Amino acid sequence: MTLTTPISPEERWPLATVLVVDDEPGMRSFLQKTLAPRVGQVLVAANADEADELTRRHRIDLVVLDIAMPGRDGITWLKSLRAEGHGCEAVLITAFADLDTAIEALRAGASDFILKPFRVTQILNALRQGLERAELRRQNFVLRRSLSQRTPAAGGLVGQSLAIRGLQAAIQRVAGVDSTVLLTGESGTGKELAALALHRHSPRAAGPFVPVNCATLSAELIESELFGHAWRSSDGTRQLHDGLFVYAQGGTLFLDEVGELPMALQATLLRALEERRIRPVGSEQEVPVDVRIIAATHRPLAREVEAGRFRPDLYYRLQVVEINLPPLRKHKEDIPALVEHFINTLAPQLGLPPIEVSPDELAFLAQYDWPGNVRELRNLIERSLILGALNVSALYQGLARAEARTPAPPAPVAPLTTDLQTLEKNHILAVLASVGGDKTRAAQSLGISRRTLERRVAEWGG
Repeated sequence: MTLTTPISPEERWPLATVLVVDDEPGMRSFLQKTLAPRVGQVLVAANADEADELTRRHRIDLVVLDIAMPGRDGITWLKSLRAEGHGCEAVLITAFADLDTAIEALRAGASDFILKPFRVTQILNALRQGLERAELRRQNFVLRRSLSQRTPAAGGLVGQSLAIRGLQAAIQRVAGVDSTVLLTGESGTGKELAALALHRHSPRAAGPFVPVNCATLSAELIESELFGHAWRSSDGTRQLHDGLFVYAQGGTLFLDEVGELPMALQATLLRALEERRIRPVGSEQEVPVDVRIIAATHRPLAREVEAGRFRPDLYYRLQVVEINLPPLRKHKEDIPALVEHFINTLAPQLGLPPIEVSPDELAFLAQYDWPGNVRELRNLIERSLILGALNVSALYQGLARAEARTPAPPAPVAPLTTDLQTLEKNHILAVLASVGGDKTRAAQSLGISRRTLERRVAEWGG
């Protein structure tokens, strides 16, 4: 049983760890030589006890397991493996089998069953199918998580301003290398979208993009979320849970608000970046990882380092390449393109007709400073689509607070007050028309009381 044909890319699984358990030295040697050029790591064991030791120290993706072994047989060991919480794929091999044995193997958790002697193509097909099933489970997890967290679509960074063109060029330059990237900028500037663009333009584009917001997880949860954990359930069985580093294998892990990480976890993350290995919480396993890290923060990390709240060695490790995202107030010329983009993408998602935005309304939007940046503009357009017209009044409260803190403007900008009043009147009248003149519904849509609405209409002589 020798290999004479070259190995095709379809037969390579560089991120997989395979455990071969067989009491025959010749079979172990053959399978190790066959699989070693194709997978990331091949481990071998002559019996169940040796296999136990290996599964404690390594995360296994697939087991090739002989049924007839001295001591614990393969099916008995597989049942104990499942009871310990290991969900790896299992291919059972044996020279002696009947239908009852095959059924028992499947019930024990085997994904395939092969009779000896077998051809190389048989074992490789079983390996490929098992690893594809494991990959599909990871992809499904990442997809469900992305949907639940509302990960943005990879629509690109919208705009033609000098600032956005410079950002797009920087992403194109950096995407092709595997270096760690630190994205900086105010909240709402689109750091996750920039991270997704880096991933989509990189050689890892076929792999998963896994985002995690470090600010939304407690210090107790984030370590197990990133690195995985092992625990004992109420019935005494051991349970294993993969972390996001494992789910991001071959792809990109995006650490948003990385400045919120506790100091103890910063040291753990630094070790993972330097050693390219992780250890799940409460486990002896060491898991090799092949993941690109993109981090983001709205805090100036250099100041956090000076204040002793962020490790300088981790900061320098993350800041191999730093890309700053400009606030929207620095590229207001992109507002019309952004408005059009959000209308065209959100209207079909909401099942609503698009709205018309007049040049005067766009001019008003350009007068606003957008403290929430592009995210605030997106939310305004989504709310406006629901209401059926541009929801200008949603910005009034913020403008009123800003004006209260700002000295009276010079005379040339006095017409702005009249313009805002006109826009408010047009917006309220449009909402009233959309609900057939029902003032109660219109007031609810506008977020004001019916009495306030009636007073405004009476002022206009309505």
